[in-house]
Amino acid sequence: MSFSGKVKEELSRQLNTARHCQIAELAALISLCGLVFTDDYGRHSVRVHSENLSVARKCFTLIEKTFNIEADISIRRNISKQSVSYAVIVKGHKDALRILQAVKLADGHQADVVRVHSINPLVIQQTCCRRSFIRGAFLAAGSMSDPNKSYHFEIVCASEELAYQIQELICGFAMDAKVIQRKRSYVVYLKEGSQIVDILNIMEAHISLMELENVRILKEMRNTVNRKVNCETANINKTVSASVKQMEDITYLRDTIGFGKLTEGLEQVALARLAHPDATLKELGELLSPPVGKSGVNHRLRKLSEMAEQARQKQGGLL
Repeated sequence: MSFSGKVKEELSRQLNTARHCQIAELAALISLCGLVFTDDYGRHSVRVHSENLSVARKCFTLIEKTFNIEADISIRRNISKQSVSYAVIVKGHKDALRILQAVKLADGHQADVVRVHSINPLVIQQTCCRRSFIRGAFLAAGSMSDPNKSYHFEIVCASEELAYQIQELICGFAMDAKVIQRKRSYVVYLKEGSQIVDILNIMEAHISLMELENVRILKEMRNTVNRKVNCETANINKTVSASVKQMEDITYLRDTIGFGKLTEGLEQVALARLAHPDATLKELGELLSPPVGKSGVNHRLRKLSEMAEQARQKQGGLL
């Protein structure tokens, strides 16, 4: 099962005891994956569709617990796509009307099949109801990427108005949700790992939250180790390159002008570097008599390099 599926499975097992929160969650399910039917006589029915069994089961449970209504369940198998879809259906007019009035979606429209384009603010007045609505919206039309690969949370909406309502709800919990159009849909999304942790906490997916946090910690540790290794590797490469250049300069001076023309200090450093090509500046300084600090050794080596460059230029002029 994917990480997104695990989150939905966890959320589907949760049921708020407060009726207003149950209504808010059901409102989200109907808004994002439901249809409201009205016939020529003004009789209503509601159908909530999902390809996730856990989501269908949660919708069925909410209808039963909140309104004491037993909905019908339809299962359709697509053999060519090897997929199964589930529909939770409330056919009775009185039952459907009770639900629609509770979720504030009964607007007296004429005979039609209607997809909800916005949610009544009265349903999400309280903070707990906003949490429930976001949970229901994710169950209905949300998905998350595998945190081992990337951080991405999204809820797909059929209407622009509903997308911006959900964005406002999420941003109300101090997060920075964005909206982008994808073909004919509008997607509300989060990209930062810390904000996805927050949204899991808001939806009360605490087991998934801990799993995500463990992945984040491991990834951060790996990144820290990689940064340190890369830094050490860069320092080693830099030291080796500098040592090779120093060896070349000192060897050139020895073979052209000889060490006899060098001062005692420069000659000591030159001989020490030739004898110990892998030594650090500090180690070279300790080999000298009297010992010299890192800056002193570095100064002498730079002086030797300058002399070697001058000697090369003179040699080039003679040629």
